[in-house]
Amino acid sequence: MDNERWPIRIGRRSRWFVRLWTATPDTSWVQLDGELEVRFGRFRFRTPVSNLDRWRIEGPFLWITAIGVRRGILGGDISFAGSNHGSVRLDLVTPVPWGPLRVPAVWVAVDDLEGFAAALTSRGIPGIDARGER
Repeated sequence: MDNERWPIRIGRRSRWFVRLWTATPDTSWVQLDGELEVRFGRFRFRTPVSNLDRWRIEGPFLWITAIGVRRGILGGDISFAGSNHGSVRLDLVTPVPWGPLRVPAVWVAVDDLEGFAAALTSRGIPGIDARGER
């Protein structure tokens, strides 16, 4: 598959806040080729595409709970978000070491949630859009 890149959405009101992570529109994106690479300012996360088990679109979220680089308290997942419009959760086959952490899932708030999900599906990774389940 071709190298594809999706920008992480950075909201107009959250631009000042995500600068804490040195995130800007130029340094915040998700790329798919032989691996998934997430960049959010100075933070990076990588794993082979073969390690992606499934995806799930969720959101929108409360602004205060969505913005920045975050670690889930219960599940140990991490998220990269510059907006509260929604995210794609990527569950991993095998947790990935990330610094001292082992990450079982990653959330990315890409601008084009549906387009990113379609690219994952075209690579054989199943998923659902769960935004209507509430």
